[in-house]
Amino acid sequence: MLNEPNPRRLFLKQAALVSAGALVAPKLAWSASSYKRIMGANDRVRVGVVGFSDRHRNSHMPSFLNHYKELNFDVVGVSDIWSKRRLEGAALWKEKLGHDVAAYRNNDELYASKSVDAVFIGTADFQHALHAIEAVQAGCDAYVEKPFAETMADNRAALKAIKGAKQIVQIGSQRRSGDNYIAAEQFIKSGKFGPIKMVELTWNVNQPGRWRRPELVAQLREADVDWKRYLMNRPAEAYDPRKYLEYRLFWPYSSGLPGQWMSHQIDTVHWFTGLPHPRSVVANGGIYMWKDGRRNWDTLTAVFDYGPLDNPAEGFQVTFGSRMDNGDENPAEIYYANGGELNLITNKVSPKGGLTKQHADAMHLAPNLLTEFSLANTAAAVASANTGGDVLTSNHVRNWMECVRSRQQPHAPVEAGYSHSIANIMTTAAAHTGLKATFDEKTQEVMVGGKVFKY
Repeated sequence: MLNEPNPRRLFLKQAALVSAGALVAPKLAWSASSYKRIMGANDRVRVGVVGFSDRHRNSHMPSFLNHYKELNFDVVGVSDIWSKRRLEGAALWKEKLGHDVAAYRNNDELYASKSVDAVFIGTADFQHALHAIEAVQAGCDAYVEKPFAETMADNRAALKAIKGAKQIVQIGSQRRSGDNYIAAEQFIKSGKFGPIKMVELTWNVNQPGRWRRPELVAQLREADVDWKRYLMNRPAEAYDPRKYLEYRLFWPYSSGLPGQWMSHQIDTVHWFTGLPHPRSVVANGGIYMWKDGRRNWDTLTAVFDYGPLDNPAEGFQVTFGSRMDNGDENPAEIYYANGGELNLITNKVSPKGGLTKQHADAMHLAPNLLTEFSLANTAAAVASANTGGDVLTSNHVRNWMECVRSRQQPHAPVEAGYSHSIANIMTTAAAHTGLKATFDEKTQEVMVGGKVFKY
């Protein structure tokens, strides 16, 4: 922990010099020696943990430990409203770092301590945007897990707060830090792939009880958790340990399949094309396998129309399919153009299925003939429940840590979270109402049947 009362002032001075061109900061990976040439580089960045969740324990922690010594970061506090996880988190971080780590009952206590410069946010899905607002209002940078928001009210409020605060916020869409995904984005935007006409996204698992936590549910007591604080701005509901620990199964605490899995894949569509959201979404599905009291579907198919918002004659279709039985946990992302495909399963661009020169000549068309090649430095997206410190997440956490120092924009800024949340909320609206969901650009609201969608 720093002795200085506010080391962030030094960071802000550094940022001003970087933006003014007085200091030159590399865009991507920096070496330890690079920091010695930057004002304030010897000041330790103090990090707090907001929610000692499975995601934090199994992914944030190993990823952070890969880089913290080189970049001079430290974890100094854990905030969790469940006493068990609060104490476990502080104890485990103490074990990893070799010094005491404070345990806070809630975020008010954490931020009132003035002990942190940045936070990891890995709480329940519906809380991410709200906790991000708290962080930036406390003057902290944040790594915020996806989905960013599950309602447009939360989405708009968080976007406004973060843009107004100018903090460094990284959304946990770790594909944006994968070399193969970066290569795919650059290739598509080069124009060599041709106009996208179809994107197929799938994410299937067959892990009995996925998102279930029966052993933990049995341990949770109402007296040990702040249930009212957990609900935040959601409607009052009687205490239920399942809705606290198995929130992914229960709307309005999570949308389930769209927020958990589709948010990753639909983000690549926005990133690769520059489009901010779908023009419309329809969805169908149900609870076909797991009759365990859940509210959220275990099987979903959503169909999206994408394209220029001012030109309905141009565009392409995206499908997302997900089921929680008979699945191999290998997410598929395949982009199709008339000249071939970009396949993020095989990490290859190829002319497969594309228009041949013979057919193009016969139709007096200019063929877009792709030659097969592999995307650079491929790293598979890990789909298991506990990804560990996988390459994509480790790269993504490092990028955030570097940007906290440089004050440059991270790979997945708040706009990325805002956009994937629009697609998620449109999917939820279509699934819950059976109607086509659209987006009102003027009001920034998701619409179904001529009405604003509300939970």
